[in-house]
Amino acid sequence: MLKRNINPILHRSLFTTVRWLNRDDMQDPKLAHIKEKIDADKQRLKWRTPYSDRPEEFQSTFKLFTSSTRNSELVEMMQQPVDLSPSAIKNWWTRRRSGIKAHMQKFIPERHATLGDDLATAHFVVHRGGSVRFRGQEKWIKMDEEENYELPTNYIPNMVLEEVKCDDMVLFYEGLENIRRLRYLTHLSFENVAKFDDWFLDRVSGSYFPSLEVLNLKGTAVTERGLNCLYRLPSLKTVLVDSPEQNISWKLTIALLEEWNPKLEVKHIKN
Repeated sequence: MLKRNINPILHRSLFTTVRWLNRDDMQDPKLAHIKEKIDADKQRLKWRTPYSDRPEEFQSTFKLFTSSTRNSELVEMMQQPVDLSPSAIKNWWTRRRSGIKAHMQKFIPERHATLGDDLATAHFVVHRGGSVRFRGQEKWIKMDEEENYELPTNYIPNMVLEEVKCDDMVLFYEGLENIRRLRYLTHLSFENVAKFDDWFLDRVSGSYFPSLEVLNLKGTAVTERGLNCLYRLPSLKTVLVDSPEQNISWKLTIALLEEWNPKLEVKHIKN
């Protein structure tokens, strides 16, 4: 009898909480400001119309009942034990914010088709706090204090990237697909990108950088196991890491790489 009475209470509490967390009319000014900023970023970075909103695509009758927000989190929450503690709600909010940021960094084919790979990569990197330098230019392009920057919004054939710095950026794995097919790129830096690990490096090594000579991995989470994929970069000459001689595994991996490519040097340079 007790079990029969508790379940409806838990279900009502769960649905009330989920409905409160997903409501659109947030009363907290801080949360409302965050939501407005996210919506503004989505509109500013929107380069294409979702397939579900295109008139030529199939429209199901059940689309009338769909929500503008994601429902996968609701399904996941329903499958987990009920935990309404402040720490659990805080963790949920942190994961949701990270998920939104990762989604905003997804590869958009239309952007690369419109701008070309070099200019599209420049827009992606500079917009998120990085800096780039084009061939024939000494000036580095980056955002100013008001988050403004000068980059062309249409394809220009002679603009090719030579150096890209993603230092201190909040970069997700999904975003690496935007840094790709840069035929004349010679320097690439991911210094102090906390999320950058062996999986990130594997993606970078397979993104077609035939002219890449210098790769900066200082301050990242890359291990000696991740260095094995650098054989895909035939022109690589210098790899910067925090401590190339920290243990025997690092020394052996570096020795193998330098044997494969005698011109390659893995070292540490203090700023």
